[in-house]
Amino acid sequence: MMQRRFLSVLVAALACAGIAPVLAQTSALKGHNSNAPVDVAADRIEVQDRADRAVFVGNVVVKQAEMTMTSARLTVAYARDKKGNSTAGKVQIERLDASGGVTVTSPTERAVGQFGIYDLQKKIVTLIGAVTLTRGDSKVNGARLTIDLDSGHAVMDGGGAPGTNSSGGRVTGTFTVPQKKS
Repeated sequence: MMQRRFLSVLVAALACAGIAPVLAQTSALKGHNSNAPVDVAADRIEVQDRADRAVFVGNVVVKQAEMTMTSARLTVAYARDKKGNSTAGKVQIERLDASGGVTVTSPTERAVGQFGIYDLQKKIVTLIGAVTLTRGDSKVNGARLTIDLDSGHAVMDGGGAPGTNSSGGRVTGTFTVPQKKS
């Protein structure tokens, strides 16, 4: 009961401060075209064809439509169409696993974490480990960020292993407040 009352007071306070609209916004990646071509650049590539994957190492930059992902290392998991189809032998990217200072940017947002997963089939981007999401002057920190590219719904989780974020296992945020004219 006490917790529910606290949440009601918090929501009312945020609304009065003009912060609620910032929290209610969806990710700028809502409706991202996950069918757009994926361009990858790196210092080195190793194709592991029998395992249906390619490993990119060094200054990795991935671009798809208006989304960019950078990291030190990227593993691309792919599948090939079976023989007998009109698209036989064609490679279909299924998942990107990034590590080493992962940054995902859109035209208005920037998210940073230690590891990143982009599941192209489910259209979900996940960042893990000391995650920071920035939009304008507003910033949210946590252990894990999940963005649904269809809906734009973004969820930041706290917790995780000790040392995964500087907020002691909790989600923290700093939000700009619209300035009222005197």
